Amino acid sequence: MAKMLPPVHPGEILKHEFLAPLGLSAGALARRIGVPRTRIERVVKEETPITTDTALRLAKVFGTSPEFWANLQSLYDLKIAEKAMASELAHIETLEGTAV
Repeated sequence: MAKMLPPVHPGEILKHEFLAPLGLSAGALARRIGVPRTRIERVVKEETPITTDTALRLAKVFGTSPEFWANLQSLYDLKIAEKAMASELAHIETLEGTAV
């Protein structure tokens, strides 16, 4: 059986795909988008989620869409919840005729 990789926090994407290649620190990014330095530091350390406010600001500065950041966060949240609720979900049966 294949081992599942842990879900990727959006902070990891921010750190490795945006900050590092551009040589930006969390503080420099925070100043550029007008948020407290600690907000970006906590996201990068995977201690806090990307809020809609932060998603809008990151989208603007990096030329992405806010949905990109919001979807990364949503997928992460769903994977964490799915793991935490696995035993509860196992007891729920799908209604016949509704599975897509």
